[in-house]
Amino acid sequence: MQTIKANTNEITLDSQYGSFINGEFVESANGYIDAINPATGAVLSKIARGNKEDVDLAVKAANEAFKTWSTLSVEERAAYLHKVADALEENTARLSMIECLDTGRPINEFGLDYDIAVKQFRYFASAILTYEGTSRPLPNGQLIVQKDPLGVCAQIIPWNVPMIMVSFKLAPALAAGNTIVMKPAEDASLSTLEFAKILKDILPKGVVNFVTGYGIEAGDALINHKDVHKLSFTGSVGVGRLVGKIAGERLLPVTLELGGKSPHIVFPDVNIDDAVENTTLGYCLFNGQSCILGSRLFVHDDIYDEFVEKLVARAKEVKVGDPTDPSTRVSALINEKQGKRVLGYIDIAKEEGAKLLAGGNRVTVPNNEHGYFIEPTIFEATNEMRIAQEEIFGPVITVMRWNDVDTVIKEANDVEYGLAAGIMTNDFKAALDTAQKMQAGSVWINQYFNFQTGAPFGGYKDSGVGREYGKEALSEYTQTKTIAANFNLPPADFFK
Repeated sequence: MQTIKANTNEITLDSQYGSFINGEFVESANGYIDAINPATGAVLSKIARGNKEDVDLAVKAANEAFKTWSTLSVEERAAYLHKVADALEENTARLSMIECLDTGRPINEFGLDYDIAVKQFRYFASAILTYEGTSRPLPNGQLIVQKDPLGVCAQIIPWNVPMIMVSFKLAPALAAGNTIVMKPAEDASLSTLEFAKILKDILPKGVVNFVTGYGIEAGDALINHKDVHKLSFTGSVGVGRLVGKIAGERLLPVTLELGGKSPHIVFPDVNIDDAVENTTLGYCLFNGQSCILGSRLFVHDDIYDEFVEKLVARAKEVKVGDPTDPSTRVSALINEKQGKRVLGYIDIAKEEGAKLLAGGNRVTVPNNEHGYFIEPTIFEATNEMRIAQEEIFGPVITVMRWNDVDTVIKEANDVEYGLAAGIMTNDFKAALDTAQKMQAGSVWINQYFNFQTGAPFGGYKDSGVGREYGKEALSEYTQTKTIAANFNLPPADFFK
């Protein structure tokens, strides 16, 4: 165990964590990976470097647990989910700080993360009670259509919003009667492993298992395991295509939530100060490390100059600082690789001729010199530039002019992704007309990142396959069985 001083809080972590299999932390025979604070470089703990053997143990445990878990009534599973929600709510402060230390994100953001996570468990505890099949009488019997769980579900999540991702995957799968083997990202596993301790005291053994480690080892073994019945992945398009290919070859159901390069369209009738603030949140939240962020800004020509001037001024006011400081709004990126990637895209933008309006630099934060802190960065660009087309995963936004609605909608949709989009206007008809034409799974009008409990979430085009977050997710974790039952056998001569 080690105790870490974080701001005014003391956080105690285990010195190392094995994978969580069948209700216990299992010693890793394949060694351990350092869990590093991305801001300070300090080793927070060590996590298991899971491999094929660990995955096999986890899948066997999940398969065994499925025999009982799948037979529970929906009321019983709902009660378990409510207990998980209660415990998660009680432990929010501590888990938030652990996640802050592990990911480098600002501590002030995690209230939102955990509110979403808690609501996910509560929502699916209720939604499963009304997720019903159908039944109707036949002339000599009854037709029954029922929803059956799939079995063991393999789930792989990214590092940017761990507890949101955990809840997105676990809640609907558990509610539907499945058991799970999840691989958290090797860069951000600690809050998930501490959450495992909470689940240990609530759920039956083997219902939820966590195998940590690298994607090429633990992740590959998981998605290729013969006894897995469903694949769910959130991450890059490249890996998503691989997961989808494996699912296709094995004829497994699959959910993929992949990248994004979301447009944010500003009409000329907005309150500029309000719209600037909404825009700033839309590209700085999560340190810009999210596939949903509004990183392609289209501003109407009538207000462009004033809007951009205020947007630049607001960017300079955003506090870049220590992740544990509640006043910080942008902090350390997840690791050196990601920091260099973002800085590399800034260089590419300059080479392509994009005009740097604000930011663009790495910032040194006292006592956090190890971290890659990138200033909120604004480029004036054109839509075909790489900076406006490719996912960057940092606090970087491109600004572009528009003066014709049809043209801006065409340009907004002219990208490989289709996960989210934003619209700002006081003209509700114009907003809805525009939203209908957007090729995006979520369109937020006048408030970016406006997640609502029960609203389906997923993408068009290269942004993925399937939906999470809303009741539709239950369909992603069930299969339909039709039973046509006659009361009596046909007469003996019916085939003559």
